[in-house]
Amino acid sequence: QVQLGESGGGLVQAGGSLRLSCAASGPTFSTYAMGWFRQAPGKEREFVAAINWSGGSTYYADSVKGRFTISRDNAKNTVYLQMNSLKPEDTAVYYCAAAPGVGVFERLGYYGVDYWGKGTLVTVSS
Repeated sequence: QVQLGESGGGLVQAGGSLRLSCAASGPTFSTYAMGWFRQAPGKEREFVAAINWSGGSTYYADSVKGRFTISRDNAKNTVYLQMNSLKPEDTAVYYCAAAPGVGVFERLGYYGVDYWGKGTLVTVSS
């Protein structure tokens, strides 16, 4: 069992930066690939980024590639999402997710997620 809790959301102007954190509880965190999804009002939840268990492999949605960076610290049971050059269209609730492998995120998207956090709201003003 893995429990996930996001933090770091807030209001930022376009062009600004935020860093989201996801703290995990449970002894098996380091065995999971971790990812971030987001859901804007009236839209489906979409994949943002994923990282494998060791941090050596990452995967991004085209819409955030070059602007967002996912990382993890297994000693702290935490995964991060550094978001730079934010745009109003990045406004959404951001969810942390755990899956058996990065390939699961790629092949199955949110259908492959084993555990979800409750989300943190990011609002980007123009």
